[in-house]
Parts: sequence; structure tokens; C-alpha cells
Amino acid sequence: MKRALITGSSRGIGKAVALELAARGYAVAVHYAGNEAAARETAAAAGELGSPLVTVHRADLSQATAAGELVAAASQALGGLDVLVNNAGVTRDGLLIRMKDADWDEVIATNLSAVFRLTREAIKLMMKARWGRVINVSSIAGLMGNAGQANYAAAKAGLVGFTKSVAKEYAARGITVNAVAPGFIESDMTAALPDKVRQEYLKAIPAGRFGRPEEVAKLVAFLASDEAAYINGQTIVIDGGLYPH
Repeated sequence: MKRALITGSSRGIGKAVALELAARGYAVAVHYAGNEAAARETAAAAGELGSPLVTVHRADLSQATAAGELVAAASQALGGLDVLVNNAGVTRDGLLIRMKDADWDEVIATNLSAVFRLTREAIKLMMKARWGRVINVSSIAGLMGNAGQANYAAAKAGLVGFTKSVAKEYAARGITVNAVAPGFIESDMTAALPDKVRQEYLKAIPAGRFGRPEEVAKLVAFLASDEAAYINGQTIVIDGGLYPH
């Protein structure tokens, strides 16, 4: 039985990943920052899909001590930790000249610094087992930039460099570290966009549609599996062809 912690798994991509791993027989630690009811719903659904063990944990990952506490709690509850999916993130969008220090600091703290701290603690456990998977959820914003998201794009670009570096450090221990970079994915945010804006975005996507969280989840689940043992240090774009590179 493999054990996975998925941050930010009360909704969206994180929830889809938790459910996909649950369906594949993983024990799952569901993490949330604010909406406990949604996290409990994810946990219940994961149990119904066949997960042998599901736990729920709250942590504000913008706080420096929270990451270590979360890994410790999740690994204790699950009896170990084999897979870490760093999915939790926030946005505080705005043009650079109007962006407050607090908006920059919170996004970097949650989307990048927390990943460093979570991974640092999880890797210690994986080294002992000589097996582990770390999957970081980046974004095409970190590869191509996005106006009004200098903080978010910087954090997501940082994840790419972080992924490459940590992958080289621990490959010999049976640990792989990879990233996925989703494009526009169906979510509460995209659903709330005005129809005209949605259509403009869709015109830019060769596939002609937004992606589904479940599609990203299947990619993450593959990277977490034994079948992906020789994939390491990569950032895999999943965006319907929006940003070929």
C-alpha cells in the first residue's frame, strides 16, 4: 500500500488527484487550508473509491512551521509517506506597479517556499525507504508568463528549477521529482469568466477546450507509479497545445 499526501486537495486539481490515487488503492492524506467541509467531502469520496485509509489535515502553508507539521501529521496518520503532491497554491493577481509586498510575499510563501519545506521533510522519509515520488504542480504561467501574475508566474517558474535540482540530488535513492504544468483547466475560476473572455481563451487553445482536473490527475498518478521510474527532473505540460516548446 502506497501512501500519498496531496496538498490543496479539497477541490480542483488536488481533489481530482486524491480521488484518482484513492481509486488506485493509495492511502490518502487530504489537506485543506480553509474549507473543512469540502475536504471532508473529498475524503468521503476517496473512501468510497476504495482507498484503504483516508485522513484529513488542516494547515496554512503560508506559515513557515506549517509544512513540517503537516508532513509529520500525515506520515504518522498514514504510517509513512511514499508520494508527495505539491498542489496547494494561491493567487493575488495585479499589475506589477500596483502589487503590494503582501501580495507578492503570500504567493511566494504558499506556492514556492512551502513546497521547499514540504519536500525537505518528505524526502527524509523517502530516503529511509529508498523509494519516493514528488510531483510539483507548476503552471504554464511559469513557462510563458501571464500579465497581472508576476508573483504567481515567478513562483511557478521557481518550481521548475526546484524540481530539476532536487531530482538530481536524490535519484540514486530511488526517488523521482517531477512537475506538471497545466494550462487552462475547468474550475470555479474558469466557470465564472464572462462568456466572451472564455471564448477568447478557447481560441488560443488548439484543442478547442479547457482541460479537466481528472486529466491532470491521471498524469500525476502516472508519475507517482512504478511505470514512471525513469522519468525524473521533468516538467510535463498538459495544456491542449497552448504552449508547445
